[in-house]
Amino acid sequence: MTAPTSRTTVVGVLCGAGAAVLWAAGFVAARHGIDIGLTASDITFHRCFWAGLVLLPLARRDGLADLNGIGWGRGLVLTFLGGPGIAFVSYSGFHLVPLGHGGVIQPSSAALFGLLLATVVLLERLPPRRAAGAGVIVVGLCVIGAEAIATIGANGLLGDAMFALAGLMFAGFGTLLRRWRVPPMRATVAVSVLSMAVLPVYWGLFGFERLIAFGLWENLLQAVIQGLLAGPAAIYLFTRAIVMLGAGRASVFPTLVPPSTLLIGWLALGTLPTWMQLLGLVIVLAGFRLTLRN
Repeated sequence: MTAPTSRTTVVGVLCGAGAAVLWAAGFVAARHGIDIGLTASDITFHRCFWAGLVLLPLARRDGLADLNGIGWGRGLVLTFLGGPGIAFVSYSGFHLVPLGHGGVIQPSSAALFGLLLATVVLLERLPPRRAAGAGVIVVGLCVIGAEAIATIGANGLLGDAMFALAGLMFAGFGTLLRRWRVPPMRATVAVSVLSMAVLPVYWGLFGFERLIAFGLWENLLQAVIQGLLAGPAAIYLFTRAIVMLGAGRASVFPTLVPPSTLLIGWLALGTLPTWMQLLGLVIVLAGFRLTLRN
């Protein structure tokens, strides 16, 4: 019995870590998009439409009448938490604060709220060390929030709050997957296909002329990274981690996103974090280490 259990744990850890790297790439691509003039709505369109288009054949094969067995009611809730809703809130934050804030606050908040929801809603045991880790994460987030107030002002605090809200939404998404026992691939397909509703909304509100003006490369970059890698691929890997490890343990994997985001941001964009962002990151990672212990 030991070998299969160990193998399951290893696969679950690899799935969670892989999801974290893809999310980090999504943050960096979003920061790049905002820097060149794209809006949160533009990037949300890329994040939501292309994934649904690719996965639509799977949805049709498995049946759209009951949304692949998930049900339309649950599907709509999961789509809001894991699709256009969280995407728009998250990308909007980059209009107000730099990469280091979004890359640290959102995943750390997801881990923090994930632990809370797993304990309150799913009644999973919360060991003292894991609870202490959650407290340490809060301290790290406060350091980053203080940096936002000092350097950016009220807008910086609003941007940080948006990333915290996005973290809460994603924690709710993961908790509901576990509670409703939704299979990972079905959740990925359902959320992606329902998210295609952004097409008529975006077309009606903005049209495509301005987006086309950014050229093929910039649109292709966002379509691939946001629409495929940071979208359905990351969601699928994370839901697999939830199934294999439990919602409480899997909820800590988003805290691997901060160092990955800062590293990829430095390599791809030349973005260097401030010393307070680094201090907050170190504190958050210390909390992350505690949350991994029983």
